[in-house]
Amino acid sequence: MKKPATDIDDCIRAFPPDVQARLSRVRATIHSKAPDAVEKISYGLPTFYLNGNLVHFGAFAHHIGVYPTPSGIAEFQAELAVYKNSKGAVQFPHDQPLPLELIARIVEFRVARALQRRKRRKP
Repeated sequence: MKKPATDIDDCIRAFPPDVQARLSRVRATIHSKAPDAVEKISYGLPTFYLNGNLVHFGAFAHHIGVYPTPSGIAEFQAELAVYKNSKGAVQFPHDQPLPLELIARIVEFRVARALQRRKRRKP
């Protein structure tokens, strides 16, 4: 039985080199737009956490999944329409380039939401 990953590096190392490279690019893109977010494993996926789960991501047989919560999907629905997506997830096929600029904008949106949440919570 395979031991669960304890951090994002463990998760990435579990994949073939080409998928590792894609995951690393997604991770770097998220980190560049959310440098204050904490990296952790949540729901078995690499996660960036900032005042709550900011965005999850992971690799699967045919795609990289990005999970920016329903608000992230709804805000960029027009641009995400070319990819398989659902209420809280989008799939970027391995046989297509990663839309890193789009992922960056989604993360920026999610960071702004997280910071708004923080302001509302402070007395």
